Amino acid sequence: MPTFDLLSKTRVSSVPGWGVVLLLGWGLLALAGCESEGSGRSGPGGGPGGYPYRVAATTGMVADIVRQVAGEHAEVEGIIGSGVDPHLYKPTSVDVKALQRAEVVFYNGLMLEGKMSDVLVRVARSGKPVFAVTEAILEQEDYVITTGEQHYDPHVWMDVRGWMRAVEVVAEALAGYDPGHAEDYRANAAGYLERLGRLDAYVREVLASIPPKRRVLVTAHDAFSYMARSHGLEVRGIQGISTESEAGVKDIEDLVDYLVAREIPAVFVETSVSDKNVRALVEGTRARGHEVRVGGELFSDAMGAEGTYEGTYIGMIDHNVTTIVRALGGSAPAGGFQGKLNR
Repeated sequence: MPTFDLLSKTRVSSVPGWGVVLLLGWGLLALAGCESEGSGRSGPGGGPGGYPYRVAATTGMVADIVRQVAGEHAEVEGIIGSGVDPHLYKPTSVDVKALQRAEVVFYNGLMLEGKMSDVLVRVARSGKPVFAVTEAILEQEDYVITTGEQHYDPHVWMDVRGWMRAVEVVAEALAGYDPGHAEDYRANAAGYLERLGRLDAYVREVLASIPPKRRVLVTAHDAFSYMARSHGLEVRGIQGISTESEAGVKDIEDLVDYLVAREIPAVFVETSVSDKNVRALVEGTRARGHEVRVGGELFSDAMGAEGTYEGTYIGMIDHNVTTIVRALGGSAPAGGFQGKLNR
């Protein structure tokens, strides 16, 4: 595993095949741990100062895990809201204050929140526990996907089995921070993992119903590779793993050729990414005599609105998979995963 100097963000030792600018998680965890040990303080770095204690989480997917595991013991505040692209997000003064108020901070890692890295480092240096939920996943170097530019693909939540490892990280982090309720956190995590196991089984069942020649997922950016690898799909994103990349005319033309040749019936837009490139694909294929429709809107880097089913991790995945399956000619039960559970 590479190690990094947090101030310069340059690699100080390396393993061939990994990128130069990578996850800050290990260093943040070590830094927070070193500065909190022996502090003897209650509150940040020394256990809860009271209940419910405050937790901040960068993305909705991370916040949802923490709420499920923490239960009544913590109030969880999400930083990056619904429909907001975390790749491009720059923290505001309000966000910084939220991170400073929190007693514990969780973030995705794998450079998803690249523009927040400096703020996360400063928070960790204050002695506050700061955890990357992808910590355990990084221990499996054959699991993490990298691009040709040797950057991590951060979209682990799209594979339910991979995201289940993040639940385990949150449970152990909270158990370490608040040992008096450790068994509650582990029990909450076990119950949530059981529900995620059923969700994963649903995903596998319905994605397998897509006809083999149509098992191609074309989206605005490459956020679905973990899901595709786990379920035998081919995935094509107009942009790369980060929406900071730009799609050129040739990228669009190449995808048009591919859609026509494979007779793919649908492409998908994303809630947190502009749909202009996807619309260009639809127009381009129509000009070539092949009708491709927009199969639906997917949640990629952000969940649905707070308070809705799609504003939960389970609801996000259920919506995505059910939408994909129906648009590509597979079969999914009425009401998707939620409907199946309710019958």
